[in-house]
Amino acid sequence: MLLSIVIPAYNEEKTIHLILNKIKAVNLNEGVAKEIIIVNDCSKDETEKAILAYQLQHPGLNIQYRKHEINKGKGAALHTGIKEATGNYIIIQDADLEYDPEEYNMLLKPVLNGNADVVYGSRFIGGKPHRILFYWHSIGNKFLTSLSNMFSNLNLTDMETCYKLFRADIIKGIVLKENRFGFEPEITAKISRIPKLRLYEVGISYYGRTYEEGKKIGWKDGFRALYCILKYGLLKM
Repeated sequence: MLLSIVIPAYNEEKTIHLILNKIKAVNLNEGVAKEIIIVNDCSKDETEKAILAYQLQHPGLNIQYRKHEINKGKGAALHTGIKEATGNYIIIQDADLEYDPEEYNMLLKPVLNGNADVVYGSRFIGGKPHRILFYWHSIGNKFLTSLSNMFSNLNLTDMETCYKLFRADIIKGIVLKENRFGFEPEITAKISRIPKLRLYEVGISYYGRTYEEGKKIGWKDGFRALYCILKYGLLKM
């Protein structure tokens, strides 16, 4: 079994080696191996230099590196990484330190047990630690998740979560269009229409960043997410 870890990266020179260290340290259950696919979305800092240096320092770690020559957005980086992935399962990992790779096994458990096809990690259930940050972000997240649930007939608690784990054949079989932060509502709407798909949630921790620490998502992305919920949920595009 192989888990492909897809990492979209944009201006993450300060943290990319730290998240790679965390991924390297994880021992996956039941002998599952790791494949790391980093997609550099035309970073303007030294992200590429940091990645290439890490590859040289850790030749035993299965790291595949791809880059975009122009900035296309997080969704586009995910499209590239998903296309390149060769694993049985694919999980999305941000290049910052907001999510903990030690929790991969929690997300893998339902699929390895034969119960799930897709697993979302929820920041709003369970007893894991959560950094307290932005009130209006939390309200916006819950609003978008609720609206998404209305159109998808799901009862998710965290549609916007980074941690989404898919059976590779499922995610590779979906035509994805959103190049930026619309990826989350698009993929949720489209998997909700797959007959007999088994979707689970597990509680995860969250070590959020402030904007000073490098957080990138903003209010414009919230409006795009709202548009995508209506586009892919209501119009079923």
